[in-house]
Amino acid sequence: MAFRRPSCVLLGVLLAVSFLAATAAAGDHGLTVFWGRNKDEGSLGEACDTGIYNTVIISFYSVFGHGRYWGDLSGHPLYGIGADIKHCRGKGIVVLLSIGGGGTQYSLPTSQSAADVADNLWNAHLGGGRPGVFRPFGDAVVDGIDFFIDQGAPDHYDELARRLSGYNKYYRGAPGVRLTATPRCVYPDWHVQRALDTGLFERIHVRFYGDDRCSYNHVHKDGVMAQWSKWTARYPRSKLYIGLPAANVPGRSEKVGLGSMQYDLMPSVKQAANYGGVMLWDRYYDQQTGYGRELYNGGIN
Repeated sequence: MAFRRPSCVLLGVLLAVSFLAATAAAGDHGLTVFWGRNKDEGSLGEACDTGIYNTVIISFYSVFGHGRYWGDLSGHPLYGIGADIKHCRGKGIVVLLSIGGGGTQYSLPTSQSAADVADNLWNAHLGGGRPGVFRPFGDAVVDGIDFFIDQGAPDHYDELARRLSGYNKYYRGAPGVRLTATPRCVYPDWHVQRALDTGLFERIHVRFYGDDRCSYNHVHKDGVMAQWSKWTARYPRSKLYIGLPAANVPGRSEKVGLGSMQYDLMPSVKQAANYGGVMLWDRYYDQQTGYGRELYNGGIN
């Protein structure tokens, strides 16, 4: 259905987003989790009510670049997500929308496609609201966009980032469209390198899982640090988050034990001046293991 927003409401939303962005930026260390990949993980609001995450990333907006724009939330009903976004943001939790993922129905073949995707994200999920553009989460506004680009060519994602950043001219005070990225751990990740080199990304969540060349249980601390040091050195103006799995999935043993985290890995990771925190994949697995709460209670900051 079409969504229309009165100008006075839009102004209120923009001011609220700006305030929350400034608040979140003041205390950026913490625990980030991906939500939306399993219908049995509970609601977005329930994830925020755990009290352990300072950021929740909705995944994924996974169809774009060819005149179609849609997301895959693994069976979660759209009804209620908008209210949950407002609930989470009201608690001071940053809510991002991640684009890309493991599917094959996205790419940016031209500069025009980058402009079109930016336009859709602005009007469907951010502070816009052009008549005729469907807003799947109603009038709820996410804090920003995460680039989780795992498929296709790297072309034009730098242009998409610039376009999205350009919408900050409509916000007063702190930037309203926050940009983050979630690359693979081996530096550089060519899928997003051009985008990251724009310098517009405030946070980078580096995935130290899914690749034996840099997951802790395969290469130990020295192997992780060899890549972590490259990422933190290359993007000193971005906050770097170390991305870890919350559970061992079939065929992979990559969950880092709590003792290894506290006494081996994290003391070295935290030495980076731009260390931001820990990113967990994902809420469903974390719900099963309680890993995030262990990290939270153990003091990841």
